[in-house]
Amino acid sequence: MGARRWSWSAKSGGCDGVVRMGMRTIEVNGRKIGDGHPPLLIAEMSGNHNGDKARALEIVRAAAAAGADALKIQTYTADTITLDVDRPEFRLSADHPLWPHRRLYDLYLEAHTPWAWHKDIFDLAGELGMLAFSAPFDPTAIEFLDQLDVPMMKVASSEITDLPLIHAVAATGRPIIISTGTATMGEIDAAVRTARSTGNEDVIVLGCTASYPAPPDASNVRALPVIRDALDVPVGLSDHTMGIGASVAAVALGACVIEKHLTLSRDDGGVDAGFSLEPHEFRLLVSEAYTAWQSLGEPVVGPKRVESEVLGLRRSLYVTRDVRAGDVVSPENVRSVRPAAGLRTDRFDEIVGRRFCRDAVAGTPMSLDLVMGDPAVGSPRE
Repeated sequence: MGARRWSWSAKSGGCDGVVRMGMRTIEVNGRKIGDGHPPLLIAEMSGNHNGDKARALEIVRAAAAAGADALKIQTYTADTITLDVDRPEFRLSADHPLWPHRRLYDLYLEAHTPWAWHKDIFDLAGELGMLAFSAPFDPTAIEFLDQLDVPMMKVASSEITDLPLIHAVAATGRPIIISTGTATMGEIDAAVRTARSTGNEDVIVLGCTASYPAPPDASNVRALPVIRDALDVPVGLSDHTMGIGASVAAVALGACVIEKHLTLSRDDGGVDAGFSLEPHEFRLLVSEAYTAWQSLGEPVVGPKRVESEVLGLRRSLYVTRDVRAGDVVSPENVRSVRPAAGLRTDRFDEIVGRRFCRDAVAGTPMSLDLVMGDPAVGSPRE
C-alpha cells in the first residue's frame, strides 16, 4: 500500500452559515439519483460470502438476476477496523440476537471481504450492468478503492463521527453515501458539511437503524424528508429489517436509494444471513420499490388521464321513460343515472315542474333545451 496521506482540519466540519436549497440530482456512471428518478437498489454482500470467493461471485450474479442496480461490499481487515484484544468493550453483549458475546476482532476476521477479491467482484458486477462500490473504513482502504477507480464510496453508520475519514472519502471527488445509524441531526449535519468542505457536493444520506436485525417500529422512515429538506441532499434507507415493507415505505417518503443485504440462502448461515434477503425476496423488493416510486405522481388533486373513460360514467340526468311535449318533468320520468352525457344531477331542481317542449324517448340525455321556461334560469353547464 502506498504512503498517500489524507489531511483534515476541524474547521471543515464547522457551521458556515450557508443554507443550500433545491433538491440535487447526482449522476454516477450515467445513472441519475435523486427526485424524479427511480430509486437506486443496492445489494449489500457484506459477510454473506462466508469466506468463499466462488460464493461471493455467485452473490454478484444473484444480485444482477434479481434486478439490483448496484452491488456493495466493505473494505477492511480485522486489523484496520479494531484491535486484537479481549477487553469487555471489545465484545458484543451476551444477549445480542446474532452475535452474542462475540469478540469484535474474531467477527470482523470472519466477515471481511479479502482485498484480493475486490477487482474480480467489481469486474463481474460491471459486466452484469451494476454499479459496484464499497465502504472503506480507514485511509488505506480509501486509497485501495481509489486505485480500483470505484464510481462512489460509502461511509458506514459507526464511522459517521470519524470526520477525518469522511473528509478523505469526499476528497477523492467521488459521490459519497453516508449512513446515519445511531447519529443525531447535529452529527449528520457535521458529516455532510465535512464532505462538502472538500468541494464535493455529491452527497447522499441514508437513514439507518443500526440494529441487526432492526425492528420495523424502529425504522423511523418519516425522518427521511426531514433530513432531505434540512440538508438539501438526496436521501435513502439502509434497511436492516426483515422483509421489504420499510424500504417500500421509505420510497413513498422520498428515498432515492435503498440498500439491503443479500444472501443466497439464510439457511446457509453466515454473520449477516439473519437479516439478509434471499434472491427471490430481493426481486420482489425491486418490483415493489419501483411500483411505489411510480405511484408517487405529483402533489395535485384532480382526474387523471387514465380515468377518462370512468369520468364519462359519472351520473347525470336522463329521461327514463318516453315523454311527449307538454308532459311535466318529475322524478318518474327524469332521474340520475350513469353515464355523464346529461345535465348535471345538482340541476334537477331547475327543471322539475317544467314541461317538456318536445317528445323524447327513454335514454335521452337531459338538457335545458328539452324543457319549457326561461332558459336563463341556471345557465347550462354540461
